[in-house]
Amino acid sequence: MFSTHRIIGSLLLAGVIFAPTAVMAAPRPQEGGVQVRIYDRDHRDYHNWDDREDHAYRGYLVEHHREYRSYNDQRARDQRNYWKWRHQHPDREERRDDRREER
Repeated sequence: MFSTHRIIGSLLLAGVIFAPTAVMAAPRPQEGGVQVRIYDRDHRDYHNWDDREDHAYRGYLVEHHREYRSYNDQRARDQRNYWKWRHQHPDREERRDDRREER
């Protein structure tokens, strides 16, 4: 009888020790893909590269009569010029928020 209690106690102790490890090792679901952040050194801020940013980037290329070339393949000078343009051309949603704050 004493050995039965000992075995049960050992099993409970093992469960308490290994349960947090098993929970931590469980795979987490992906949260909508990989998030890419790019640092703009001239303005000292970060930008999330998402669909909205890609759309703005393609608009920048069209406005400057350039063929599409991935942002990462651009020269550093061209990347800085993009962020300079981007700060002068915020998204429409941001413009609406800025106008509300001015009132």
